[in-house]
Amino acid sequence: MTPVVSRGRTITEADIVAFSGLTGDHHPQHTDAVWAEAGPFGGIVAHGMLVLSYALGLVALDPDRIAALRRIEDVVFKRPVRIGDTIRVEAKVEAVVRGEDGPEAEAEAEPETAADEAGHPVEGEGAVAR
Repeated sequence: MTPVVSRGRTITEADIVAFSGLTGDHHPQHTDAVWAEAGPFGGIVAHGMLVLSYALGLVALDPDRIAALRRIEDVVFKRPVRIGDTIRVEAKVEAVVRGEDGPEAEAEAEPETAADEAGHPVEGEGAVAR
């Protein structure tokens, strides 16, 4: 299957500052130009989770077919993203989850069995799974 490439998104200093404020992640690699200059990347870089969040927003989604993000597998950060870099997502579909009739949904749909401290099943209203 041919990969699909998304539109681009240029990372700005304002993006990094806002993400630091929203998440509380004020690591100097992202917020202190002097520290970052002497650090392993030679300057400020965007948070990995910021880049991943923007990447998810760049993927075209059909709201009639996709209700929730359920899993991200094999995310690889190949190089640092700096202020002024433009990111794009290159993707290919390898599998399609069909919804609640699929084997994954069946496993998740099984209710938890509540148990007492000895591990014996508990039934009835107000039973809490441990």
